[in-house]
Amino acid sequence: MTSRIENVQDLVERTRYVVFGFDGPICRLFSAPSAAALAHRPDRPAEAGLRAALTEEERASADPYRVLTALAGRHPGGEAAARLDAWLTRTELEAVRTAMPTAYADPLIHTWAAVGARLAVATGTSARAVTSYLDARGLTSRFAPYVFGRAPAPGTPRPAALDLALSAMGAEPDVSLAIGATPGDHAAAHRAGVRFLGYARHPARARALLEAGVPARCLTDSLEPLLRALREPS
Repeated sequence: MTSRIENVQDLVERTRYVVFGFDGPICRLFSAPSAAALAHRPDRPAEAGLRAALTEEERASADPYRVLTALAGRHPGGEAAARLDAWLTRTELEAVRTAMPTAYADPLIHTWAAVGARLAVATGTSARAVTSYLDARGLTSRFAPYVFGRAPAPGTPRPAALDLALSAMGAEPDVSLAIGATPGDHAAAHRAGVRFLGYARHPARARALLEAGVPARCLTDSLEPLLRALREPS
């Protein structure tokens, strides 16, 4: 897939608030897609003293993020969800040490901030892991204090991370853009009433976004067109 962004110059010129997802738009946190990378760890949740709290389907699941959502929904504030969240956070903090920057992400972030846009991160990854990565890349000042990660108390009702980011920035929806890599990111942007750009480095991710209702004109496999449009205004 190549970039399908429609009217990219107009898109960047209209955008004053940008909310980035983390795993995908900013970096590749794991060497494989998150679920696959975590599924084969010897300390994965099904083997980490949580078996009794999981359903048979959850024990067989390759996606601990979905398992956490299910656990937290079934037992809000429960010990099992808290333990799984702690395991995920430790795993993410370990992963950021070797996370690969998404091509063009760093210069895009610096350039967008330099021309006056306000930036935030909204993600299902731990905010501690996000901050650790941003610190290492010299990007923290471009986002702080607008970094919103997974809820610190799984299952505790609170607005979605994207909603928190938009509210904290005082963002106006018609000049805001969410850049994400998952159907969930798209759904959150739709609920918030902001434009969405899907970053899909692999065809399978692009298919998932298309099937979730993301128009092809709102998909890209590279951030380079955005950077070029910022650097070469009309």
